[in-house]
Amino acid sequence: MVNQKQKMNKQSSSIWGILGSCLFFLGGCETAPLAPNVEPPTEYTYIIGPGDNIEMFVWGNPEISRTIPVRPDGKISAPLIEELPASGKTPFQLARDIERELGKFIRNPLVSVIVSGFVGPYSEQVRVVGQATKAQAVPYKENMSLLDLMILVGGVTDYAAGNRATIIRTVNGIQQQFRVRIDDLLEDGDITANVNVLPGDILIIPEAYF
Repeated sequence: MVNQKQKMNKQSSSIWGILGSCLFFLGGCETAPLAPNVEPPTEYTYIIGPGDNIEMFVWGNPEISRTIPVRPDGKISAPLIEELPASGKTPFQLARDIERELGKFIRNPLVSVIVSGFVGPYSEQVRVVGQATKAQAVPYKENMSLLDLMILVGGVTDYAAGNRATIIRTVNGIQQQFRVRIDDLLEDGDITANVNVLPGDILIIPEAYF
């Protein structure tokens, strides 16, 4: 009998703990400041990530030139190049690194790198979770806005609370939370609700109360 009481008390505590966490999260959503329409990154340069395809063109050496994938560990392998980190670099930086590697075997190699696939590193991707039609991670694009992001994920579901959505963003090394007004943007056409999105943003779209 005592064991059953203790078990019930534990279950009750767990339920109240879960409810408290939910209320804390929802309260945070509603009290979070509106997302500022910050300026997008100036002169944004694409950063290579795992899953990208790299077209390596070595001038005067067509037998070495080819398209190679960036492995899940962020490295590439190619003729005369066994292991070379590629993730986190710009195409220009990677081209120079490839030149240094090939320079051990070829005199003054000249390399051009073209990226296709466009996955990018996780730190640069914009993630959309919750009540989006297609919740997913998408590569950041220059001057990307909230409206652009909604088009990419197909909008929100019928169960979404768009005006309670929040963006989690790292500012000066500190994670912050900002509210966005998706319903006002998509349903009312309120263009003032269309704010810029930054690399690494996480958009959380909660479910509506019923």
